[in-house]
Amino acid sequence: MSESRAAALRSLLFASSAAGMLVAAPAIAADVTAEDGVVVTADQSQPANLGTIDVNGQFKKPAPVSPEFVAPLVDTPRAVTVIPQAIIEQTSASSLQDLLSNSPGITFGAGEGGQPLADRPFIRGQSSGNNIFVDGIRDTGGQQREVFNLEQVEVIKGPDAVYSGRGSGGGSINLASKSPKLNAFTNVSAGAGTDGYLRGTVDANLPLGETAALRINLMGAQGDVPGRDAVDYDKWGAAISLGAGLGTPSSMVFSYYHLTSDQMPDYGIPLFTKIQSRTTDSGVLDVPYDSFYGLKARDYLTNEVDAFTFKAEHRFSDFATIRNVSRYSQTLNDYIVTNPGDGGYVGRAADGTYWMKRGTKTRWNPVTTLANVTDVFGQFATGSIKHSYDVGVELSREHNKNASYSTYTTSGSACPTGLTTVTGSYPTAAGALGAGDCTPVYNPNPEDAWTGVINRGPTSSNTTEAIGVYANDSITLSERLILNLGVRWDQYSVKSVNATATQSAGVWTTTGYTAVPEQTWEFTNYQVGLVFKPTQNSSVYVSWSTSSTPPTISAGDQNASGGTGTVDGVANTVLDPEDTESFEVGAKANVLNDRLALSAAAFHLTRKNALILVEPNIFRQEGEVEVNGFELGVSGSITPKWTVFGGYTYMDSELTKAAVVVSGTPPVASANPLQGLPLANTPKHSASLFTTYRVLPRLTVGGGVYYTSKSLGGNQGGAGGGNNRIYAPEWTRVDAFAAYDLTDRATLQLNVKNATDEEYIMRTNGIHHADVAAGRQAILALNLRF
Repeated sequence: MSESRAAALRSLLFASSAAGMLVAAPAIAADVTAEDGVVVTADQSQPANLGTIDVNGQFKKPAPVSPEFVAPLVDTPRAVTVIPQAIIEQTSASSLQDLLSNSPGITFGAGEGGQPLADRPFIRGQSSGNNIFVDGIRDTGGQQREVFNLEQVEVIKGPDAVYSGRGSGGGSINLASKSPKLNAFTNVSAGAGTDGYLRGTVDANLPLGETAALRINLMGAQGDVPGRDAVDYDKWGAAISLGAGLGTPSSMVFSYYHLTSDQMPDYGIPLFTKIQSRTTDSGVLDVPYDSFYGLKARDYLTNEVDAFTFKAEHRFSDFATIRNVSRYSQTLNDYIVTNPGDGGYVGRAADGTYWMKRGTKTRWNPVTTLANVTDVFGQFATGSIKHSYDVGVELSREHNKNASYSTYTTSGSACPTGLTTVTGSYPTAAGALGAGDCTPVYNPNPEDAWTGVINRGPTSSNTTEAIGVYANDSITLSERLILNLGVRWDQYSVKSVNATATQSAGVWTTTGYTAVPEQTWEFTNYQVGLVFKPTQNSSVYVSWSTSSTPPTISAGDQNASGGTGTVDGVANTVLDPEDTESFEVGAKANVLNDRLALSAAAFHLTRKNALILVEPNIFRQEGEVEVNGFELGVSGSITPKWTVFGGYTYMDSELTKAAVVVSGTPPVASANPLQGLPLANTPKHSASLFTTYRVLPRLTVGGGVYYTSKSLGGNQGGAGGGNNRIYAPEWTRVDAFAAYDLTDRATLQLNVKNATDEEYIMRTNGIHHADVAAGRQAILALNLRF
């Protein structure tokens, strides 16, 4: 970490603590309401509160914030999980991946095979990295997202094109940002922990008159990853929102968000393919889990985000409200990372030890996005039939630049002489430059010296433009029967410029640029749901929904281009979108005086039209996958002192039509070893439960249990691993939580993550490497409210 950033973080932590110690103003009384005799406070930091605070500072139960949700959550005919701010704070989450462990059925894919080193969630077995939104607008560009400015996270499962447009069909994730309120409050948190953990946040809401307010959120953090001693990070962020006309028919909010994150990237440990000898059932190489193959002298990962958002809303009447949201954003995903399973050769010395020549993956990827969404929503009646509707238009333009780095070694860790080739064409001349960057496979040294030449290559680019027009209507046919209809039409186009170059001794020479003709796709998707309400606070539903994935993003790569392939031997054929269809039945109920929300859903999802090899040199869009499963969810308070949040997901996935395997000369198609396999990153069982109990007036204890069964490795959402059958073994993680109220304004919070220090693999791409989960970490934070 640079001295300037370390000093800035120390300043923020000092300011966080000092703010609580020196404040002289009296605390603003929390708004209090009574529901069925149960006292509910609007204090956002109370452990028993699993709701959020509205624009007037009033408590409300978690619900999606987008107007596209035209009915209350209990009357929405599909599985939706809302992770509230209380869970973000109580679990001490600092990344989107941390937070989404509280929503079973979501896994994360590894960065490899052209995929960016960034958030890559899989929902219901489908790669959904392109379906992450911030306040209803697609969040483009490869990045690892922070949570310091989030009020809640909304997860929609299953094909949701009527809400989000183009997508993989697994679902989407919307990050709801903190926004200005009309009540004054300041929340400050200063935390320290093992493995060099330091984190400070400030959340200040300042009313500016009766209808305006300013909200400021600041964050600084640094530390090491437990169990991965060479992996460290430091980051800082700021978010400023200014609102006017709050609580009136006409309001405007202007927001700016910034994040800078620097860290040592981690590609985990190799698979058995590195030494050509399977040493474990899973196929993950039997090296110590703290083995790190990167070079601290060379490797880095930088994420930078700047986003400007303007939202204007005017309510004419109950019949119509118009809302317009515009955003301009710039993101940068920039890294050099050592991949222990790819690019580096392995040789075996006379003493039986294995030596690896490090390989690298690199990316320089700035993305500029301009987007605008306009909605008109409201309620009206046609006779005895009531309608709650939303119609809207989405426009967006994304410009991606992509380049790679050359990392030419002039001085590195030498390889032993006399090595026998195990993988690759291993150099035998130990003194040659090409033989540098070597490290023992079973005892790598991240402190190895390295000097060399790093040059960025020529830049390719692609520009995507999208138009979406949609309409949703929740039609109340009677007191017990609701019909939900949705339709959306999308037009999606992409044009690209690909650079070609040669590289010698670390220097790139551009040889030309090739423009790829613009390709355009149009598709229409639907949702139909029927809801039956046994009581006012419960529902039973059945729904059908579809989604379409343009071929440029079918692999989940946020920076892909092209959209053509060789079909039936014809090159540059424009591919059709992949289509996803889902049938879902479920039930929801708010019980215990509306304190506890329960949900259950069963689903059948089919994704068709994937491009696969059907015989030598012949491809067709005939690939198909299926996922059948069910899920359970619980959220809220069993008693005023006992809160729970969690669920369980079962997924039975299968690659029903897969590519053949071609081998030999001349090439011959053989039996398909992939067909019938489960999908990659799709565990059969996953469950989570985070619970707290107030055992004393000032003491709350609890924790979380997280379980995932084994899952095959892979990248593109297909059945990864192939004949190797690489998988991440099942794992269970236990977290502990305790909070003690020192005063009405100050709370000490203790989190022990992975309390049993479980060693497990989070994910594997099934081809090259497996990512190791963090070990045990204890965090103590002082949370102040005034």
